[in-house]
Amino acid sequence: MAPLLGGETLQERSKGKDVRQSNIVAAKAVAAAIRTSLGPRGMDKLMQLPSGEVLISNDGATILSKMNVLHPAAKMLVECSQSQDIEAGDGTTSVVVLAGALLDACGGLLNKGIHPAMIASSFYKAAEACTSILKQTAARQVELSDRESLVNAVQTCLSSKVVSQNSDLLAPIAVDSVLNVLGDNPAEATNVDLRDIRMVEQLGGTVDDTELVRGLVFDKGSTKTAGGPSQIENAKIALIQFCLSAPKTDMDNNVVVSDYAAMDRILRDERKYILNLCKKIKKSGANVVLIQKSILRDAYNELSLHFLAKMGILVVTDVERTDVEFVCRTLGCTPVPHVDSLSPEKLGTAEHVGDVVLPGSGHKVVKFVGVSNPGHTSTVLLRGSNDLVLAEANRSVHDAQCVVRSLVKQRYLIAGGGAAETEASLRLRELALETTGLDSHCFKAYADALEVIPYTLAENAGLKPIDIVTELRKAHAEGMVGAGIDVKKGRISDMYDMNVIQPLLVTTSAIKLATETVCMILKHCNYLFLLADCTVKSIERVFFWWTFNELMGWRELPSIILCGCMMQSKGEGHYVDAD
Repeated sequence: MAPLLGGETLQERSKGKDVRQSNIVAAKAVAAAIRTSLGPRGMDKLMQLPSGEVLISNDGATILSKMNVLHPAAKMLVECSQSQDIEAGDGTTSVVVLAGALLDACGGLLNKGIHPAMIASSFYKAAEACTSILKQTAARQVELSDRESLVNAVQTCLSSKVVSQNSDLLAPIAVDSVLNVLGDNPAEATNVDLRDIRMVEQLGGTVDDTELVRGLVFDKGSTKTAGGPSQIENAKIALIQFCLSAPKTDMDNNVVVSDYAAMDRILRDERKYILNLCKKIKKSGANVVLIQKSILRDAYNELSLHFLAKMGILVVTDVERTDVEFVCRTLGCTPVPHVDSLSPEKLGTAEHVGDVVLPGSGHKVVKFVGVSNPGHTSTVLLRGSNDLVLAEANRSVHDAQCVVRSLVKQRYLIAGGGAAETEASLRLRELALETTGLDSHCFKAYADALEVIPYTLAENAGLKPIDIVTELRKAHAEGMVGAGIDVKKGRISDMYDMNVIQPLLVTTSAIKLATETVCMILKHCNYLFLLADCTVKSIERVFFWWTFNELMGWRELPSIILCGCMMQSKGEGHYVDAD
């Protein structure tokens, strides 16, 4: 720092202000990039990945996860969207759009001279007030036994997806798949593990061919030779982890056989060994065998398939190691690591197991129906005409299942169509009038930022956003709590009457996460670049560019502080301050 001259006073440098402004601009750019994807009339994004793969989606978390974001503040918005996806599963676009509006409000408050710490403190208070307002005045309690309300909430979620035209089919599938996982007492559940729902994708047909299988589905047909069974009634199922092939040594060895008699003896012993394994499987009572994929040697060979086919046993091969737990929980079987431990008690049961030819593609899958399902699992068989539709249908059904999971966590529903945000904005303005000090100004700015959701919904639907938001504000001021934007008719309607509802957790989580992210960005005053194993030459190069930045007066560029640089020659820690 330059020495002070006589008579001068110390003035704060504009570094912190410039860094905050850079953060706000970068984060707002990310929010603006996906703002057009919000709502049922939002546009889809077509992305080409570095690998050349093409992806079509309007899911905020998916779009942001594929973007190559470099700015640290912009990365925080990407992580905010991912946090929303984990917590609620829906509202990943809304949370980023809301964060962008809050940052815009912060810019105005900063220009008024309000300290960033004061703004952050007030925003936290405003978020808590909004959460309390929505739960007390706008939310309606729902029971998991009310299947119709659950389906309506899921259809609201699917209305903004690429597969929205198939929401009448996918919504009941998503609801039933989650309710099956909850078991016999859904009222006592407090959370849902969506890993208990298996998504099986099959190319061919249309999304309308998607179905919920109350059992198990493998994405390939059974492996059999000529004469092997393809349909089994009253199946006894064994999941084996040992290999039905000739044993191998622990090390790679070559056996050189020059005598034909010795060669015949080796083949005869191999045939006898495999036949003995198959006889033990048959003796246990199993008529369906699932063979886990092996990386050490062949899990099966043609000879073992021939013997099992002669014994009337249906074989499904290449079961992934990661699927073993799900299969066991669904079928009620126990994985068998060695043939000697195979017993009838370790077998699973099913009323019917067989190959099924899927319409539209001719591809075969193996279905297990009538299973005991002690682990309360579900399987969704997804169909699609191409890989893009199939991938988007998978993401959409997962988001729909997350909506039901949100209702399991908090059993409250609120109106969609921007009704919740408008109600919270109106009540927060009333609270601001009763509040004194800087909190009043911050509450008003926060309330204005909340209206970005209905404003964007109207804008993406081709309506006049100012007129629509003004009319919406008037309806809520008159006590119409469920008033929202009907994008199909272009007017204000009661969202509860139209069954446009969503979980309370989606909105409250979006408000909290957006507020936390904005407050973290707001408190940044400098950048720290941690450079490890730096040479003296690299440090000199950084100092050159920092000096050039200072001389040119480029205050919008971040000042540089090198912390903990490790010299390659000595391996000593150094702290170099560019100030």
